[in-house]
Amino acid sequence: MMIGDRLRDLREAKHLSQGDIEQRTGLLRCYVSRVEHGHTVPCIETLEKLAHALEVPMYQFFYDGEKPPQVPTILRSSKQKHIRDWASQGKGLRVFTKIRQALSRMSAVDRSLLMHMARKVSHESRGNGIIRSRSIPIQH
Repeated sequence: MMIGDRLRDLREAKHLSQGDIEQRTGLLRCYVSRVEHGHTVPCIETLEKLAHALEVPMYQFFYDGEKPPQVPTILRSSKQKHIRDWASQGKGLRVFTKIRQALSRMSAVDRSLLMHMARKVSHESRGNGIIRSRSIPIQH
């Protein structure tokens, strides 16, 4: 099933017009129409906006079953039931949420620039794994 067909089915099931989607997402109605008719393929960020506007999880654009798909259990051992990272709870989760929201409001150019700078800083802080030192000739 094409994403456009799925978008139209979900929109009509919620009794929403393309104009309603335009108001909820900020995307132009003609763009929504182009997606629904298969003339345009939306990027992931646009699909997130559409899913939020339709109040459905994003997987529904790709999944055509009655029940939600089974989520695979990855790296589950008897000793460790939950894998926790810095952004899964508490202060880390709050910081991650703020970063995610800020990134979603950035333009693609600004986001690209920020990622380039982050890679550069990360690259320099690791030192590329190369030890750089001046070679001093030893005189005999």
